[in-house]
Amino acid sequence: MIRKLLNGDIDRVADIWLKTNLKAHYFITNQYWKSNYELVKEMMLQSEVYVFEADKMIQGFVGLNDEYIEGIFVSDEMQSCGIGKLLLDYVKDKKVSLRLNVYQKNARAISFYRREGFIVQCEGLDEATGEKEYTMLWKRK
Repeated sequence: MIRKLLNGDIDRVADIWLKTNLKAHYFITNQYWKSNYELVKEMMLQSEVYVFEADKMIQGFVGLNDEYIEGIFVSDEMQSCGIGKLLLDYVKDKKVSLRLNVYQKNARAISFYRREGFIVQCEGLDEATGEKEYTMLWKRK
């Protein structure tokens, strides 16, 4: 089931955010993610966030800022089970177009987004980490 984030969900969601970033972005120092943890928790409570819940346990979420996807995160044990696609399809139904930034070294995420109809729009640099990234775009047909 997909639903809006509730205040009581924040610890579980932030935990998924941290663990997923540490694993997927091995090329960025762990300290970077840990130092942003509290700020991200605050931001999530003020953002458009949808969680995927199964058996009363949140297994993933997507964060939006208008038509910008801040991120799609799925718990480690539930990755490659279709949850990311369900979350993405859910927000595709709500928006006419979507865009996001993804680190160039995150080949798994780039492959996922390409498979889901996103195209690379441009290349850039994430100033906070010094890592190259792509801006990717999806438009409803």
